[in-house]
Amino acid sequence: MPTCLIVGASRGIGRELARQYAGDGVRVIATYRHAQDAAALTQMGARAVRADLLEDGWPQALARAIDGEALDLVIVNAGVSGPQAAAPAAPDRADFDAVMRTNVLATMQLIPCVADALAARGGKLAVVSSRMGSIGCTSEGSMWLYRASKAALNSALKSASIALGARGVVCMALHPGWVQTDMGGRGADLRVEDSVTSLRRVIAAVNRSHNGRFLNYNGEQIEW
Repeated sequence: MPTCLIVGASRGIGRELARQYAGDGVRVIATYRHAQDAAALTQMGARAVRADLLEDGWPQALARAIDGEALDLVIVNAGVSGPQAAAPAAPDRADFDAVMRTNVLATMQLIPCVADALAARGGKLAVVSSRMGSIGCTSEGSMWLYRASKAALNSALKSASIALGARGVVCMALHPGWVQTDMGGRGADLRVEDSVTSLRRVIAAVNRSHNGRFLNYNGEQIEW
């Protein structure tokens, strides 16, 4: 039975990923932040593990919780949008730290903790990014802190893909589309169920030739 670790599964895309993978017989380890979210993940058939990405030492605690696991797939979904301000309105320090710690630092701290487990199975690493993090596709300055964090996340993923790719791990950044979640809002284009179904299809189809790519939920490549 394949094993999938989903970081950031309390709600939205992460929770739906856990539900769909568990429903298809995948062994799911899903992280949550608040205690009330654990029960829902457990009821889906996932193993719920607490991980607050703003707490010091969380990667080491998670590594201990999954020690000995051989991971076929790791999906880093955790993220926050931060303030809506457009460039050049300066973000304050607290907002900057919260967005960058959650959207960038957490992934950079997690990757070393799962690298060996992924390499042992020739697994896949996916980070849920956003087209808003594409420098080449940027045509407006809205939510510039969020955009900067996703661009930094993409850069981190690309760098990791060089080292992990040499060990047989396929690394990718994924754009889930504009999704009807708490972050995306009710007016978004995609239902969360449809976005996740498409993301799973892309993840299943990638091979070593896709290592280090930025992919849309429909499988098309996005410009960095």
